[in-house]
Amino acid sequence: MPRTSAQGRSTLPSTGAAAPATTSVEDYAKTIYGLAEWEGADVTASALAKTLGVSNPSVSLMIRKMAEQGLVDHTPYAPVRLTERGRKLALAMVRRHRLIETWLVREMGYSWDEVHDEAERLEHAVSETFIERLDARLGHPVTDPHGDPIPTRELSLSYPETTLLCQVPAEVEVRVEQVDDSVPAALRVLDEQDVPIGSAVTVVASANGDVVISGPHGERNVSIGHEIAHAVRVSVTAR
Repeated sequence: MPRTSAQGRSTLPSTGAAAPATTSVEDYAKTIYGLAEWEGADVTASALAKTLGVSNPSVSLMIRKMAEQGLVDHTPYAPVRLTERGRKLALAMVRRHRLIETWLVREMGYSWDEVHDEAERLEHAVSETFIERLDARLGHPVTDPHGDPIPTRELSLSYPETTLLCQVPAEVEVRVEQVDDSVPAALRVLDEQDVPIGSAVTVVASANGDVVISGPHGERNVSIGHEIAHAVRVSVTAR
């Protein structure tokens, strides 16, 4: 399998006649996918710039490059959308990232709020053979430590029907499905309150985006501010 070179070439095989994507192109593809992943929201150049910590002109230049490679459909001032080829590249990177995060938590002693940056560094440096053996060693997990689905080897995946915790009314029972790993405070708060992925909780009160939930075992109430509640996705189990 190809490996990363000093010029920043990808470890991924080419998805077509063009040369393999650079690590920057891979990061952009993964970020475009991630920004629209749960809500299907439009992805703008300014949102990409904010998420990646780069300038708007840098984003515009990269988007033009990706359009030339057939990875995105884009016209000026319109949302950025991945083509089918771009989506496959994005999902391949998402698979790498989430399998590595799962491995770091399960076997390397990392907490779920510190794996993202480590996985960002490792995902470009390992071969496809490593990823497939890692998947097998982990037992082919379907979600990562944050509840995000992991694409299969064929790049298929499915999502549970969810809503943001901040939008759930009082007296509704829910299951914690996913936590946005771009909000480390949410990961830390849920960890401190012993509310892991898969927890069954009840919304006791909800007002202006702030919520109070009963703990996973119903023995205590936990107050969660809007910023945290907006980063947590849940599925409704009973009303």
